[in-house]
Amino acid sequence: MQPKSSPRVEQDYRIFFAFMTFVMVGMYVWSLITQPNLRSSWLVIPFTLLLAIHIVAHWNVNRIVQNRSRVLWYILGQSALAFVVVNLSGNIGMIFALYMALIGETVGILGINRWGILSVIFYLALSLANFVLFGAQEGAFFWLLTSIPTVIFVSLYVTLYTRQAEARERAQTLASELETANQQLTEYAARVEDLTIAAERQRMARELHDTLSQGLAGLILQLEAADAHLTNNRHEKAQSIVGNAMGQARATLADARRAIDDLRQSSLDDLDSALRLEISRFTNATGIPILFHSDQTPPLPDPVKETLVRAVAEALTNVANHAQAQNVAVDIRMKDKSISVTIQDDGQGFDASAIPSGHYGLLGIRERVKMLNGDLEIQSNNGTILKIEIPIRAERSTSAVEAPL
Repeated sequence: MQPKSSPRVEQDYRIFFAFMTFVMVGMYVWSLITQPNLRSSWLVIPFTLLLAIHIVAHWNVNRIVQNRSRVLWYILGQSALAFVVVNLSGNIGMIFALYMALIGETVGILGINRWGILSVIFYLALSLANFVLFGAQEGAFFWLLTSIPTVIFVSLYVTLYTRQAEARERAQTLASELETANQQLTEYAARVEDLTIAAERQRMARELHDTLSQGLAGLILQLEAADAHLTNNRHEKAQSIVGNAMGQARATLADARRAIDDLRQSSLDDLDSALRLEISRFTNATGIPILFHSDQTPPLPDPVKETLVRAVAEALTNVANHAQAQNVAVDIRMKDKSISVTIQDDGQGFDASAIPSGHYGLLGIRERVKMLNGDLEIQSNNGTILKIEIPIRAERSTSAVEAPL
């Protein structure tokens, strides 16, 4: 028998041991009944004690054979006990009871292999010796004819029984592992859900900032410019700026509705046109000229176009609000496997490591660029340079457009 690993398998082994114990106790009682001389105290005491030790060893076989080096000693010890008990009993039936139990148990421990077969032959030889000692030499041949089929049956039965018990144990182990895995998956799902919620919150913050915040900031700039023109009695210029502001307000409202409806990134048909629109809005609102250069870009994924347009819009908003610049340059360059955008101004600069709380524009740009495996670099001393590089798979174009706007 293999060492027990589960309550169910242990119960199966106990049933087997209980059956062996029942047979041995029955043969013990039958020996006392049929052998009057065995009932004398000088025989019954060692007979009972040795049989009890033999049975107790059976019940503790799983614990004993956990160390493989003890298997040989267990077989030798149990065979010696069986040999003595059988001789004391004077009962041929005790031979079947003890040796067949040992044969079945040994097959369960060692299996049907070289050592198992040698152990079975050893037990058969001892049982034959007991049989001969009983003075039944003439029946030895018939004893072997009877014993060998019984041994084959017991061996096959124990082998099938053991395999079934092991299969049941494996099934229980797999069920336990499956339950553990299911619990882990549940915990992982909860973690993924938490991470998804956190990521979606960050995305919502970026979307709201890039639509409402940037749109309103642009409107404020244009309205301030219109107010300045009205103060100086330049009504036609003010009216033109107000018209642009109304158009931007409608566009901002449309963007906000799209963001609130499904929080999906809007699709941009053309990167160059979208950037020129942002530059035109900035120049109309501030009067600051922008030197714009753009390589011919291949078709880009929407997330890349969205990130570049949002980054340029945010950078220009920061220039208008904080830089006090006189000139701005926006440069789009295609490389072998990436696209880079550089926004440069000649303003007063700022400390990029000490951005005040509540200003999320640069944080949003950094998050967008990071999601695309890109890099963001900020240099600010005499003026500010903001450079973004995003990896793409595209051939570099040789044509370029450069124009002051």
